[in-house]
Amino acid sequence: MGSTLGADRGAIAAMNKQQLETLQVYESLQPGDRVELQHEVKVGFHSWQARTVGKVVKLERRRHGLHYRRNHDDKVFSDLIVLQRESGELTTVALDEFSVLRKLSEGLRSTDD
Repeated sequence: MGSTLGADRGAIAAMNKQQLETLQVYESLQPGDRVELQHEVKVGFHSWQARTVGKVVKLERRRHGLHYRRNHDDKVFSDLIVLQRESGELTTVALDEFSVLRKLSEGLRSTDD
């Protein structure tokens, strides 16, 4: 997977410190790493904070067409992490500008929300 850190220096300069730290953690992840992701979940007009803890299965950059009335060749991508929670459940989470990602040490146990 190619690095996103060098992709667009203008976009990097516009990031706040937390966004840059999250991107650096994302770039360093390997399958098997335990992580905690704090993120906002939105459904309709409701939103809430969630915390997801698990072991990294794989990282993806997925192209999507979630934006209404965009140019057909305008490429939109999201960085995704596929995690295995302690229960064995697989979940896919997308990083956005509000996500906070951190690595956990192997000995540290945390409960999933």
